[in-house]
Amino acid sequence: SYSLQVHTHTHTHSLSTLIFTTGNTHSFLLGYVAFRGSCHYCGVEGEMVPAEDKPGTDHDNLVVGMYLGELRDMLKNTFSRTTHPSGSSEGTTLAAEILETFKDLHMDHTWTDSHYATLQFPSRIQRNSLWMVDLQGEVLEEIPLEDPDSYCAYSATGTATGGVVYVNYGRQQDFDWLQSAGVSVVGCVVVMRVGGGVSYAEKVLLAQKAGAGGALIYPDPADIPQDPRRLGLNSYTAISEHVHLGSGDPFTPGFPSFNHTQFPPTQSSGLPVIPAQPISANVASKLLSQLTGPVCPRGWQGRLPYVRCVLGRGFTSADGRRIRMGVYNTMTPVLLNNIFSSLEGRIEPDQYIIMGAQRDAWGPGAVKAGVGTAILLELARTFSNMVQNGFYPRRSLLFVSWDAGDFGNVGATEWLEGYLSMLHLKAVAYFSLDQAVEHPKHTGQTIYSQAEKEGGSWKIIKPLYLNSGAYSFTAFGGVPAMEIRFNEDSRPYPFVNTPLDTSGRLQEVLGGRLGVVGRSLGELVGLMVLRLAHDHILPLRITTYSHTALQFSAQLNKHSVELQARGLSPQWVFSARGDYSRAAETLQEAILNSDVQDETMTRIYNTRMMRVEYYFLSQYVSVVETPFRHVLHGRGEHTLSALTEHLSLLTSDPRRFNEALFRRQLALFTWTLQGAANALSGDIWNIDNVF
Repeated sequence: SYSLQVHTHTHTHSLSTLIFTTGNTHSFLLGYVAFRGSCHYCGVEGEMVPAEDKPGTDHDNLVVGMYLGELRDMLKNTFSRTTHPSGSSEGTTLAAEILETFKDLHMDHTWTDSHYATLQFPSRIQRNSLWMVDLQGEVLEEIPLEDPDSYCAYSATGTATGGVVYVNYGRQQDFDWLQSAGVSVVGCVVVMRVGGGVSYAEKVLLAQKAGAGGALIYPDPADIPQDPRRLGLNSYTAISEHVHLGSGDPFTPGFPSFNHTQFPPTQSSGLPVIPAQPISANVASKLLSQLTGPVCPRGWQGRLPYVRCVLGRGFTSADGRRIRMGVYNTMTPVLLNNIFSSLEGRIEPDQYIIMGAQRDAWGPGAVKAGVGTAILLELARTFSNMVQNGFYPRRSLLFVSWDAGDFGNVGATEWLEGYLSMLHLKAVAYFSLDQAVEHPKHTGQTIYSQAEKEGGSWKIIKPLYLNSGAYSFTAFGGVPAMEIRFNEDSRPYPFVNTPLDTSGRLQEVLGGRLGVVGRSLGELVGLMVLRLAHDHILPLRITTYSHTALQFSAQLNKHSVELQARGLSPQWVFSARGDYSRAAETLQEAILNSDVQDETMTRIYNTRMMRVEYYFLSQYVSVVETPFRHVLHGRGEHTLSALTEHLSLLTSDPRRFNEALFRRQLALFTWTLQGAANALSGDIWNIDNVF
């Protein structure tokens, strides 16, 4: 899935940005978002300019105009609850309300898709805890966690005791630096701060690989604003996040959690084997202020008060004290309910444009789930009204409220796993509305003009990340996907995954402009969906992957001497890359010269384009062992990133270069690329396989 993270915001330099996170580098939708173009619908000609209309344009006259007051009230009324996690009575009530809302809209179909999944929650019997102990393990003092309901879902349970080592963000480069400096984390409890571009799951896995016995994760004031007087986080609040390096139910990896399916016991390789717990800045200060050891390298110093940045592993007291952490979370089977509603397409009803938002939240979830759900319901209402007023989409529209998003997009992933064999034939694109709003401030500028100020539209595209609601659609399902959000560059919204993520705080952070911001994002998504639903030829750009393959070919060329010395030739990759580029360009040219009224040909062209992401799912790895099979956006040794990293060892550390593994990686990537080229070429007689 394209991780199209779009921070859309009326942007003026240091203010908010619109970011598209998209799985596919051919960013098919961005051509409409950032560049001028016209779209006709309902047989009425007229230019629709969601991205490039001039300041002062009356957005209320747009066909997908959204009602500001209703959107604001919907968020306030629906997400005023203190918490509504999956499986809770509050969560069940909210699901029923959304189901009734869909039914009231007189959609063509409304239904519930249910799964049984294993989720992890804090124990009701024993709270997660932290103690200072002596060399004999006797407790010297208990360190109150201050925010006892915070936790890391899917953490390993039990205790871990050891010295404390500060590891900055817990990135690979941080652990590499510690190793080069001779600082061992083996058997220690590592303390790391939120952020650094890596998820909690990645932090914990890297700590585990380095030999750590446990992990504590805290928000540092350098990264997360923590002045409550300026709409910052309280210093006694921790931030929760799951630590499963994957998505979906980790106990049914690669296959769906239907109650009637009987599979042998198994679990995801992405589950950690060490305990992990979020802590507040206050608790982190208490621990780190007592550490001794080497001074931190430049750039590792945070802004915790009264803390001199040292690495550890001992404490200033001479009694050999250590830290013991205890995590007692419990696994619970939970019935998940994904709520669906759809409008059938008039001409190609078996082609789906899907919009979805997570519904559950550990706290009130205004940003985490509330805004996305409110926009989802408004989009459903708007398109339903359009149909009642005579508009008929060419393709079907699906609106989905997902369950168990906080646990790693479990509801969405289980649905993908359950219907994967048909979705790659039918799903045109997926739009994730999760965390749709963060902190834009100004109106009066368009997305188009904003992108131009940023140096061009491509500046606002980011790759999909693991915790994105869209990631599984591309990396697992091979479906083009996009996530869109408004974000504040200089000051992140600090309350996500905390009890403070309320609609009141969000409204205050936005200066009372929640309705305006939400409506802008809804209109943007709605207009892109409108084009996908109506255009004869899907606006998918299929040539961008040619550039990705070309970049890798250039890297192979740089190492040609070392490769040839080992009897390795990159010629097969060059050939596959050339075949893909020619196939993509030939198809693009054929589309430009085609008659869009020829339904048979447009169907053939669209089918080949919309399956490009599916073509890049490796057929040579197990979906159970390696669910994220996409060679460009997935995870595992089959991916281009793993191959590139392995290739770099030829110069950085030749002793670690594994020739047999590299041969396998190179072969699997080459044949996946060649398979994509063959599929794009169309008929079997159009494929050149002469060497």
